[in-house]
Amino acid sequence: MEELTISEVARRAGIRPSAIRYYESSGVLPTPRRASGRRRYDASILQRLAVVQLAQEAGFTITEIKSLFSDFAPETPAWERWQPLATQKLAEVEALMSRAQKMKRLLEACLLECRCLTMEECAHLMSQRQSDQPDSR
Repeated sequence: MEELTISEVARRAGIRPSAIRYYESSGVLPTPRRASGRRRYDASILQRLAVVQLAQEAGFTITEIKSLFSDFAPETPAWERWQPLATQKLAEVEALMSRAQKMKRLLEACLLECRCLTMEECAHLMSQRQSDQPDSR
């Protein structure tokens, strides 16, 4: 079975060796075997790193990614692992999008409508405007 050094894993995965060490220290990756004090990885580590990168692109934190691997029995299918985490993350993303839309409306109002002479007047006008807006949830 082919064993890879940390540099080889990093090169193939397109990440830095320091990221691999970080993933190990945070429990996302298992501790590798050592030979002469150097890390030696099974080639399957590349698949695990691909899952880590996918999860990061979906917005999962390191703690959430760790739970994806460690909070389930080893025989648990991938879809059963993703389901609860993705459901929770989707709700977080929807809340974030709602907040971003609210921020956008406020900024547009500042740019297009504000002709206030004082900051106090502006704060009052904008808070009034916000209370007049229906919540778009």
